[in-house]
Amino acid sequence: MITDQLILDKKTAKSKYTADIKSEKPIRSIAKAISWRIIGTLDTLLVSYLLTGKVVLAASIASVDFITKMFLYFFHERIWNKIGWGR
Repeated sequence: MITDQLILDKKTAKSKYTADIKSEKPIRSIAKAISWRIIGTLDTLLVSYLLTGKVVLAASIASVDFITKMFLYFFHERIWNKIGWGR
């Protein structure tokens, strides 16, 4: 349980962190970024269409959103992978 690792069993949590820090490779972050952006882009497409009523405009908004947020998520994920807080 998470609370056990954070509060009660600090030695186990530290040894797991040492092993875990190397488990998240950049390719995994890329795969997570792509899969999350597909979900997010479908949401953006739907919301954009509901607000504008225009498929082409909604698709344009969703396309730009897909590219920019995928890159932002990748770097966000890599930075968090270097932070030991909460592990």
